[in-house]
Amino acid sequence: MYQGLLELPWWGYVLVTLVFTHATIIAVTIYLHRHQAHRAIDLHPLVAHAFRLWLWLSTGMSTREWAAVHRKHHAHVEQSGDPHSPQILGIRKVLWQGAEIYQRAARDPAVVAGYGHGTPDDWLERHLYGSRGGLGIAVMLLVNVLLFGWLGLTVWAIQMAWIPFFAAGIINGIGHWAGYRNYDSPDASRNIVPWGVLIGGEELHNNHHAFASSARFSARWWEFDLGWAYIRMLAATRLARVKKLAPRRYIRRRQAQVDMETVRAVVTARLEVMSDYARQVVRRVYRDELGQAGSQYRAALKSVRGLLARDPSALDANAQHRLAGVLAASRRLAVVVQFRARLLALWSERGASQERLLQQLNEWCRQAEETGIQALAEFAALLRGYALQPMPVRG
Repeated sequence: MYQGLLELPWWGYVLVTLVFTHATIIAVTIYLHRHQAHRAIDLHPLVAHAFRLWLWLSTGMSTREWAAVHRKHHAHVEQSGDPHSPQILGIRKVLWQGAEIYQRAARDPAVVAGYGHGTPDDWLERHLYGSRGGLGIAVMLLVNVLLFGWLGLTVWAIQMAWIPFFAAGIINGIGHWAGYRNYDSPDASRNIVPWGVLIGGEELHNNHHAFASSARFSARWWEFDLGWAYIRMLAATRLARVKKLAPRRYIRRRQAQVDMETVRAVVTARLEVMSDYARQVVRRVYRDELGQAGSQYRAALKSVRGLLARDPSALDANAQHRLAGVLAASRRLAVVVQFRARLLALWSERGASQERLLQQLNEWCRQAEETGIQALAEFAALLRGYALQPMPVRG
């Protein structure tokens, strides 16, 4: 049996397979996703071309098609135009047929023409990378067999299955179905796990949907984005430049009044603000109510735990009915949910002047402190000190 040019121990073939598949994941998350689809980073031309070449060999995917399908996903997320929403198509279909769903959208000329702007359009893309994906896959097969013998077929088969399952299936499926949420973004996105290693940071999918144009997907101190670590290494060697990061807020202590800096921070980092509100106000009041509740009311409280910090308009009729029943029995919870809605309403006034927003935010803080709810009053005091943090390009 042909052994190939490289004869390795069994663990050597496993290591090579992991390195090859990991390189493909990194090429997808850094080049296709953060560089091409969202323009969050700039890559040195040599690095960008190396990623293009590797993706042609390991996936046969077109940069323009991938970016177009992904941009349409963000433009129509969880709506009828979303190319791969499990909320519409069902989790099983997206999980197990994600590659076919992607291919169907990628072959639609209207999708590519409408959302594929700004992607490479040079001779190589037109005549090789974008039009002869099957050739790249065949070259990869030949190289694997030459290097590793007939075991190269196994390495190649795993390479070909890796992206369709992990990217098209896991991220597009599980990433919109199960996991935890840092932000109440207007979609069903979830962070699958807090450590984005296996899929290069794409596991932090809710963070990404909250701040789609950010080069960094991690948001909490305990989250880790491996793709961002690679970007930082590339940036340190001047092979990449970070263009966009999610807005972050910090708190100026002992700020007595809301000022224009507060308004800018609250408007720009509004998802961060609402995440703070959920943790510092809603959860605290919920825990207090739960500790004082009788057995029957306790069960009702537990049934709405995940609904209290959600936008009521995003809930179905059954969830709204359950939530209304709990709020009718708890004045404190009803108040904090009402104040959350009022805070959200500030951002809906797109035509409001900064002076009007300043006045409304001051009034919100004053009334919040008068409710007698300690968690709400403390948050109002902190909110006055909110400001935008300058974003150093660091991990």
